[in-house]
Amino acid sequence: MPKGQVIKPEEVRKPGVLKFNDIVLNQYQKTIKDEKENFTKDEFLRIYRDMLYIRQFEDMLFELRANKQWKGVEYQYSGPAHLYTGQEAAAVGQAFILDKDDFTFGSHRSHGEIIAKGLSCIVKLEDDELMTIMNDVFEGSIIGPVKDQQKDTEDVRALAVDFLFYGIMAELFGRKTGFAQGLGNSMHAFFTPFGVYPNNAIVGGSAPIAMGAALYKKINKKKGICISNSGDGSLGCGPVWEAMNMASMDQMNELWDDAYKGGLPIIFNFFNNQYGMGGQTNGETMAYGILARVGAGINPDQMHAERVDGYNPLAVIDVMKRKKKIIEENKGPVLLDIVTYRTGGHSASDPGPYRSKEEVEAWMEVDSIKVFKEELVREQVATTDEILAIEKEVEDVLIKNLKLAIDDEISPRMDFLKEPDAIEKFMFSNQSIEKMDDRACEVLMPLEENPRVRKIAKKERVGIIDGKEVSKLKTLSLRDGLFESIIHKFYTDPTLIAYGEDNRDWGGAFAVYQGLTEAIPYHRMFNSPISEAAIVGSAVGYAMCGGRIIVELMYCDFMGRAGDEIFNQLAKWQSMSAGVLKMPVVLRVSVGSKYGAQHSQDWTALTAHVPGLKVVYPVTPYDAKGLMNSALNGTDPVVFFESQKLYDIGEMFQLDGVPETNYEIVIGEPDIKREGSDITILTIGATLYKAIEAAEILEEQYGISAEVIDARSVVPFNYEKVLASVKKTGRILLSSDACERGSALEDMARNITEMAFDDLDAPPVVVGAKNWITPCYELENEFFPQADWMIDAIHQKIMPIKGYTPKQNFTKLEQLRKEKLGV
Repeated sequence: MPKGQVIKPEEVRKPGVLKFNDIVLNQYQKTIKDEKENFTKDEFLRIYRDMLYIRQFEDMLFELRANKQWKGVEYQYSGPAHLYTGQEAAAVGQAFILDKDDFTFGSHRSHGEIIAKGLSCIVKLEDDELMTIMNDVFEGSIIGPVKDQQKDTEDVRALAVDFLFYGIMAELFGRKTGFAQGLGNSMHAFFTPFGVYPNNAIVGGSAPIAMGAALYKKINKKKGICISNSGDGSLGCGPVWEAMNMASMDQMNELWDDAYKGGLPIIFNFFNNQYGMGGQTNGETMAYGILARVGAGINPDQMHAERVDGYNPLAVIDVMKRKKKIIEENKGPVLLDIVTYRTGGHSASDPGPYRSKEEVEAWMEVDSIKVFKEELVREQVATTDEILAIEKEVEDVLIKNLKLAIDDEISPRMDFLKEPDAIEKFMFSNQSIEKMDDRACEVLMPLEENPRVRKIAKKERVGIIDGKEVSKLKTLSLRDGLFESIIHKFYTDPTLIAYGEDNRDWGGAFAVYQGLTEAIPYHRMFNSPISEAAIVGSAVGYAMCGGRIIVELMYCDFMGRAGDEIFNQLAKWQSMSAGVLKMPVVLRVSVGSKYGAQHSQDWTALTAHVPGLKVVYPVTPYDAKGLMNSALNGTDPVVFFESQKLYDIGEMFQLDGVPETNYEIVIGEPDIKREGSDITILTIGATLYKAIEAAEILEEQYGISAEVIDARSVVPFNYEKVLASVKKTGRILLSSDACERGSALEDMARNITEMAFDDLDAPPVVVGAKNWITPCYELENEFFPQADWMIDAIHQKIMPIKGYTPKQNFTKLEQLRKEKLGV
């Protein structure tokens, strides 16, 4: 929302006609004969060899799945088999000019892309670098078996080819010697030292991730381009459109500093094989007619969109050279519609009843491998004997590495009897890294000169002085605590960026970022489109490439717009990569009030349920600053919940106030906010203050001493303090603003019941919000837990309170009635 960009009514209301440029289709028509001067014989033969490697690899996988043997080697493969057969020329043509600094991200159908990109890198890397890469991966556990069966250990490139195929096969077959120790398998395979970044089982899932990787390259001035590979069916997916739009944001040309001007260095490449599973995209499930058309809907450059004949590898090489040059001139992004065809079904179990035999045969007649081979011989680039030698080499390499990959002694799977934490250890990295790159931070002023830093310096760092609450204007608030942590990290980690909806000029929707605008340049902190999937997905890509990032979704209710990106991408890539990838992402979300059913929900339970996410919810300035520091120094994804009710609150519990210096609170450690002896109250979120109110009433009016514990974190969570408290009090009530059914508190109550059974005098009781929609502000007190609800529940379900008359009905009969109705 820069004020300098004035929107003039006379301009936007002016009549006219919008004109489009022509989008070229399949213009490249050259043959091997035409290109003899531009390619060496070795390059022509490499193109054929690489296509053949893909074809044979996929034939192998299909036969192992369907017939349990290939070329006399018996093995039953039961995993996914979304095969690349028919699309080989497109993958090899794309990878031909790419090197390790160019990052590719693929879909569930990506074996061909991995193979092509890996083989291309092997050709370009020096022997010493290749050996270093192979020896470093999992301390040489992959190269070891390959070396043992290699006859000529001096031929580093041949060794690297074996390494590539063995690593891929072992990964597909779930072996510890795979590129992700068997945790990624077919649809998630990758090998980052060759620039092959994670492929994705979710259709279109890689688009925002690849866009985030391109953002990382742009902001951190790294070499290379990024490619988002997906099929034509992915254009039905919202995150793909969000990613293309965000990659083209006007601000990168209009508002960012000159050194960062220009669109992102990314090609959105669609391998247009004509089908999305069984649905025919052109003529049935889509309306674009020609896929390349959609580029015109994104930006005035029409994304330099072009349709290319993906059955001619030379045509794909040609377009990659031209489009990469456009990106290197900072004129990206680019959209490619590469026409191809999968001659097999969507998967190995798909017989293809949705297409005719004649259609498949017509495409097989122009099969790129067959046509290219015939042309090589016809144009005397290669003899028949040379072609046969290549075919034998390919078959020998695959058979040799298949035998290695299925050998249980050489290529074992994870043994959970010997190593029970084999997967557990990868769920979180639990590292603390001050900065992800060692260079100067780009800022606009010294930290101490920042206006808000100066303003906060004059505030009281405690919320209570002499028993009286300090004015909200004069005390350091929860939002100030968050600000102090975040601005400090901007001055220590040069890779840190932040964006979200209305992130910059408002100072964030709830003013946490107020004051950052003056200090942080546009490329490090900016307004994103209202594109939640692209916001979170790009954060995943930015982080997996080596950056640190904070993204904000304003309301936690908006997580539903980024469900896949949070639950399938952010949460899973550390563990699916066997710890190879790190995910230093802080996802800020607020728990609302006042705005009803779609803006006032506590969704801590959703994030806690999905393995791989750390979930924190601080509700005091001291805790907010300390937990944000831990999150920003860590390398794990943290969903950081904040309560809109509490942004202005001062520090009520730390008598010494919030330290000016940086400190960390260990994620997962609850905190006793009020000591007591008769009952424990454990809270998540803003209900802490209702619990304190309830505790004061219990003590002052009924002589009952309540100990109040603030969970602060949901995942991980250390139960030791809670169990010690229960051992002392014998009773516990748990409360939060989340709807009671399926809440995180229910899980905590179960764990406490099991671990503290002998110490409990009554079962744990949960008091959450009603299982309703959130009503309007005026009715919120009937929806969110109140202090008297807690006392009511204690009286009716835990221990009778002499002289107390309850207001809410927490009896067993009422509970049965509500459960029967689902409310």
